[in-house]
Amino acid sequence: MPIYEYTCEDCGLDFERLVLGRTRPSCPGCESTRLERRLSLPRVKSSSTHDMAMRAAKRRDAAQARDRMHERIRYEESHDRHG
Repeated sequence: MPIYEYTCEDCGLDFERLVLGRTRPSCPGCESTRLERRLSLPRVKSSSTHDMAMRAAKRRDAAQARDRMHERIRYEESHDRHG
């Protein structure tokens, strides 16, 4: 059950559709069946792309941890002043 990418020739909408058997998809925008199936590009997953994604995730997590720590310090300081 492949998912194909299409462009509607009538309204120009780009969309994806799961195609079962010989069913003919229609445009979700204008319901036309005049569609052009586009070339779907495969996603590349390798050890280098995995390493890049992991480094980006670690940077994001570290930034979120810093933000949480700063917020906690501000919260504690505001309660120390008022209490």
